[in-house]
Amino acid sequence: MGRLFWKFFFALWCALLIAGVGAAGAIWLQFRSGLFEPPPPLSGHRIALDLAASALRYGGPEGLRDWLRDAARHNMPTVYAVNAAGEDVLGRAVPAAQVARARFAVTADDGHTPARAVATTAGEHYVVFAEPSITPRRPRFEKGPPGLRPGRGLWPWMHIVAGTLASLLVSALLAWYMARPIRNLRSAFDAAAHGHLETRVGPLMGRRRDEIADLGKDFDRMAEQLQRLMAAQRLLLHDVSHELRSPLARLQAAIGLLRQDPNEHERSLARIEREAMRLNQLVGELLTLARLDSGAITEALERLDLSDIVADIAEDAKFEAETSGRLLELSSLESAAVFGRSQLLHRAIENVVRNALQYTPVGTVVRIAVAVDRVGSRAVLTIEDHGPGIPEDELANSFRPFFRASSAPDGKGFGLGLAIARRAIEVHHGTIAMQNVAGNGLRVTIKLPLAAS
Repeated sequence: MGRLFWKFFFALWCALLIAGVGAAGAIWLQFRSGLFEPPPPLSGHRIALDLAASALRYGGPEGLRDWLRDAARHNMPTVYAVNAAGEDVLGRAVPAAQVARARFAVTADDGHTPARAVATTAGEHYVVFAEPSITPRRPRFEKGPPGLRPGRGLWPWMHIVAGTLASLLVSALLAWYMARPIRNLRSAFDAAAHGHLETRVGPLMGRRRDEIADLGKDFDRMAEQLQRLMAAQRLLLHDVSHELRSPLARLQAAIGLLRQDPNEHERSLARIEREAMRLNQLVGELLTLARLDSGAITEALERLDLSDIVADIAEDAKFEAETSGRLLELSSLESAAVFGRSQLLHRAIENVVRNALQYTPVGTVVRIAVAVDRVGSRAVLTIEDHGPGIPEDELANSFRPFFRASSAPDGKGFGLGLAIARRAIEVHHGTIAMQNVAGNGLRVTIKLPLAAS
């Protein structure tokens, strides 16, 4: 389960905890303020009061005196019975204040007072109370509906109120926590839809570490990739228009010469044919590059031996190299099985080999080697020439379409061969890199994953 799940889970648990703490705090405050007073348990004092009141009611003062003497022998609580004149039935001295508090407790009886009013059969009225002396009770508020009367029905409502407040608080915080990044994402998507691909939401996520933050990072990667692709597309359109302009201008010049001097038609037609072939080659390479970029490749994967493909390419290239005074040498050719598309790999490697033969000086050697890196489970192909190499600050751009190094001779190729080679190798989950060799020369290294045996 994701991090967002646990955030919701702990948020709900926090709401329950806050509700419980709030309810407990409310009950504690009720106890402290005296508003919550549960009915006191039936104690020995109250039993003694009830027995003394019964003895006085039915046996009169004499019956009560007998009961009090008997209760004293059994260590029962001391009970007083005071008549209307404030005199105790046993003649004991009772403070007037204590008698007054007992009479007040009788008049405010709520069923749990520590005093009893008793009338004898002879019509005498007594107030019966027990030691310790009656303590003043805290104020009680008797008015109001029974369900809301403090000390009786308020505390269950406090649970409901505390739980509701806690739920509202946690819900508001959770809604704010979830809505803010979603609003940021929505604004970012809207900006991207209007072409502002430089929009990023990562800085707006703060220190979040959940699925929404991951979604923001994915959006940033998507926007960055789209921005890079759009920039590459604009650059490609600019380069294509530039490359097409030159042969088209030469075609127009050849047609103009043909119209001016019909006797030069053979030479003009040869120029037109040559430029048409260049345009056809350029369009073909552009289509290949476009198919590789879009992934529209129909050729099926098959198990291939890289050394066989390299040997075929070397055999054709060696004949062309010798006619131009250059040499091609296979320094090692180790069998390396890979999964790939034969024509695509053939074209990629051939582009690199022909590029090396094109730039290596006359009388020098282009060396090709195929080896197996068993530790990395990769086939390694190296192609090394003795040409001028590429300036170090231009190596990073060497695989960009239509790029030509400053050290390259003018008028050779369109700058698409290495771009096609890189796309083809990447389609096969491989890598291609180049580096300058000490002295003069350039080494291109191609690595492809070996096929599982």
